[in-house]
Amino acid sequence: MPTAAFVKSLDEYLRDAEQAHGHLCAGQVLGVRLAMLGLEKLGIDDPRGKDRKRLVTFVEIDRCATDAVAVVTGCRLGKRALKFRDWGKVAATFVDVSGGKAIRIAAKESSKALAREMHPEIADKNQQQMLAYREITNDDLFTTQWVKVELPPEEFPGYKGERVVCEACGEGINFRREIKRGEKVLCRGCAGESYYRPI
Repeated sequence: MPTAAFVKSLDEYLRDAEQAHGHLCAGQVLGVRLAMLGLEKLGIDDPRGKDRKRLVTFVEIDRCATDAVAVVTGCRLGKRALKFRDWGKVAATFVDVSGGKAIRIAAKESSKALAREMHPEIADKNQQQMLAYREITNDDLFTTQWVKVELPPEEFPGYKGERVVCEACGEGINFRREIKRGEKVLCRGCAGESYYRPI
């Protein structure tokens, strides 16, 4: 792990994660450890300072671990550095945009059984996993895979692109998210991809 002064300890990150998320749980421990490992593998030791524009992170679940990943990396949806892919997996891909290196890290399903083996004396599953997930080695807790992530310009933080207007509803559309149907420019909702239905 990097040893620079701005890299926090596991306990410090867990305190930050608990404050940001509202409670501490096994998912928070996994998320903190997952993000710390991703930063270590990429050699990013100051994600909130000098390295903050180098990192884009893709998270694959909308649960506790994702909040912890955001705390450690400093990546946020509003800064366009945190990308959500709804795959339902405790996994994240960390992309160093300065060099194109990327690593995907996923929690091993076997870590739950390992937690039970390590601490059978703890009846509460969350408490058992919280303790074990602090102790289990990275190799027993996670799978890691070097990957390639293609990021078009509109996916980078700070991208200032053209804004277009949906010809059906009149709402503005950013970041090339419009759909072309024949000669018409439509937002995803008007093109039939809506997650809501007017009542």
